[in-house]
Amino acid sequence: MTVPITPLRPEECRPVPDAGLGALETEKGNLPLESVDVAAHVTGLVAGVEVVQTFRNAFDVSLEATYVFPLPPRAAVTAFRMEADDRVVDGVLKERGQARADYDQALAEGRRAAIAEEDRPDVFTIRVGNIVPGERVVIRLTLSQPLPYEDGAAEFRFPLVVAPRYIPGAPLPGPAAGGGVAPDTDAVPDASRITPPVLLPGFPYPVRLSLATTIDPAGLDLREVRSSLHEVGREGDTIRLRPGERLDRDFILRLAFDASSSLALVPDDAADTGSPGAGTADGSGPAEGRAKDTAEGAAEGTAKDATGAEGTFVLTLLPPQEDATRAASRDVVLLLDRSGSMTGWKMVAARRAAARIVDTLTRHDRFAVLSFDSVVERAFSGGLVDASDRNRYRAVEHLSRLDARGGTEMLAPLQEALRLLDGQDAPAPEAATGTDSGRFREDDDRPGESGLSREQARDRVLVLVTDGQVGNEDEILERIGARLHGIRVHTVGIDRAVNAGFLGRLALLGSGRCELVESEDRLDAAMEHIHRRIGSPLVTDVALKAEGMDLVADTVTHAGSLYPGVPLVVSGRYRGQGPAGALTVQGRTADGRPWEERIEGRPAHGPAARAVWARAHLRGLEDRYATGDHSLEQRIVDTSLRFGVLCRFTAFVAVDTRVTSEGGPAHRVIQPVEPPSGWEMPTAMPLMAAGAPMMAKMATFTTTGPQAPPGSAADRPVAAAPPPGAAPAPPFAAAPAPAPRRASRGFSIGRFLPHTGEGTAPVTDFDGIRPLLAEELTKLGQAESLPERERRRYLADLASRLRVVDQMVGGHPDLTVLAADLERAEWAEVSLDELWQRTTDLLTALTGGSASAGSTSPASAGSTSPSSTSPGSASGAEKGRRPFWKRS
Repeated sequence: MTVPITPLRPEECRPVPDAGLGALETEKGNLPLESVDVAAHVTGLVAGVEVVQTFRNAFDVSLEATYVFPLPPRAAVTAFRMEADDRVVDGVLKERGQARADYDQALAEGRRAAIAEEDRPDVFTIRVGNIVPGERVVIRLTLSQPLPYEDGAAEFRFPLVVAPRYIPGAPLPGPAAGGGVAPDTDAVPDASRITPPVLLPGFPYPVRLSLATTIDPAGLDLREVRSSLHEVGREGDTIRLRPGERLDRDFILRLAFDASSSLALVPDDAADTGSPGAGTADGSGPAEGRAKDTAEGAAEGTAKDATGAEGTFVLTLLPPQEDATRAASRDVVLLLDRSGSMTGWKMVAARRAAARIVDTLTRHDRFAVLSFDSVVERAFSGGLVDASDRNRYRAVEHLSRLDARGGTEMLAPLQEALRLLDGQDAPAPEAATGTDSGRFREDDDRPGESGLSREQARDRVLVLVTDGQVGNEDEILERIGARLHGIRVHTVGIDRAVNAGFLGRLALLGSGRCELVESEDRLDAAMEHIHRRIGSPLVTDVALKAEGMDLVADTVTHAGSLYPGVPLVVSGRYRGQGPAGALTVQGRTADGRPWEERIEGRPAHGPAARAVWARAHLRGLEDRYATGDHSLEQRIVDTSLRFGVLCRFTAFVAVDTRVTSEGGPAHRVIQPVEPPSGWEMPTAMPLMAAGAPMMAKMATFTTTGPQAPPGSAADRPVAAAPPPGAAPAPPFAAAPAPAPRRASRGFSIGRFLPHTGEGTAPVTDFDGIRPLLAEELTKLGQAESLPERERRRYLADLASRLRVVDQMVGGHPDLTVLAADLERAEWAEVSLDELWQRTTDLLTALTGGSASAGSTSPASAGSTSPSSTSPGSASGAEKGRRPFWKRS
């Protein structure tokens, strides 16, 4: 039988504008989320935001609607409210398990309820249950967020879509934790909660979006307001989105004004009763502080009465003027290991470390970001790109999407990084300016121009972030050693059993630092040391000294260093009898001289300061929990309830007393989200298709050993040298040609971990480290003719390498003392000549006077390396599935 195919005439087919293939349109609508309204009030460097989500039940039966959505990662959610059928129910903040039980019970009893949960620092889920047919339910969230400030401008960034994420691991048995498209896996036990379905491209998205931002300069001279990704209109002090915008990209405003140093003191009474927006540094948005209606508010008052008058301080300190002799611009290549052995906390720490390195770059620098497993991926096509705000943001976005997978093929990415630093691949025009999508096409690559850095005298820096778990150390060192002339190499070893010998050797060849990070607790200190080499801090070793008040222990956020154009913002809790007080900020300048500045406090009002501090404090505790310190769970819950700020262990729940239906909802819908702007989405979601081939590999590399306790040897503070600006690598001679391979003396290790309260188990004898010390002595002699500042920096970097050598032999008293003293080499009051001579004498004595280059040989992980597993491995897997929010 032949059936003719007759084409439709144009007048017979009138498709919906912008509709995609298979898109449906009904009078009732087919998705529950009707609108999203965002109202922000920016005051100084704080924004108070109210998010209003309206859900409508278009079905003929009762409905539970689920919406997975983003919020700013540093935002503090302080209030939750449900409005329906002329009834208003304020949410109560409770321990998460209890809140979920209350929500489920309410639905089973036929009552309307809503719950708000945090699944990631920037991913949240709201469920609204027992919405009766035809009914609208309005959900209101109140939050406060700090605004980052740099180079004369603050940035208000509000995310609007949760992008698809790569999900590794093997699927878990049992019911899913959420309603997303990806199954829960052993690597991501809550994957189904962070992978909402994505609409096909071109689907006529039914959600109406409105976003208005009111700007109060708070006495500051506001020079300019710029919108980055959206069309906006301005009405007085209010910036509004144009109608028709979609929830597919971040909303970004940049506000240009001159900040000033300040110390805001917000007593708890003022935070509880202050009007929204009061004060300059601490103004908040509409409806702030409703969380005080919860029962937990009484507990907070009890704590205040018992401890005396407490409050929150926010210190904003502008950096001093830059030195006219600022270091040269830099070319930086960041190399991140994303292989399967980096699974778990190591990948989290590696991403954090890499993102912080990117943040230290300035507009004068150029950079590239390479990630590798069995293949090498670039954040940008072409070669080095300018470190503009846009490119740095794209780089951090690229890093945030990385997960562990594959094997550790390290030689090829190292060679690629050196090729970039040699100027053999210039940036393509599109890569230099960036695109909204953060993606690139392979056909954008083009040959570069050689000799770029020679004429401009740019510093060349390579930073490798890895666990170093490779077996071909000899090959790597032999192949790249001779190419490291003029390139400074810093290595960041992240593992509880890091290959310290290999990473220390690589840093030695590149005259850089070797930092070992065995836990996320150690990451901040290690990154400060690296920042001093690739960043250009003006003041380091920052410490606070209080006058007229006491700082509450373990509440002050990390101070870090003062960089050009970036104010130092530190917050914490204080205790005192009056509003008066002052803080003296102390530190050291780039040339090692002491520096300090005193800031007088002033009283301020409004709850935003306390909420933003509480969120930052909770985030720090959660990070420590994620690295294995599960004893912090109750402390996190108590802190969250006391200060009324949502976290991963608590949830806001709102339960109506009125019964609206018989039993639970008859229909459940998870709201699909927009495909992110600029993404090339496939016709089918690729999450599991991409992840499936890696599941077996991920299971192979997943470790179950317990986290090293926070008191381990590597956690103990070490004397930190003040950071000079980054400078060119010393003009050392190229590394000698590799000698023929021979048996290793055993100073390259694969499994290495210091233990709390014990001496480190030696992994080699002294003969094993003698070649390393001999090469250090040779390098020391070559560096003796450098300028004073370069010599001081060289000794400070040498300290990190000697610490590694010291640990490899289980501790050597002379090396331990020398390494500690070398950390202070850049302090102005330390005699350089005496310290240099002392170092030369000790290395000469330890090596028997042998300092010939021929005594060196690349490290090896041969048969002499210990093969035992990491100490303290877990006794067994935990029976049953833990609550998904207690993942670690």
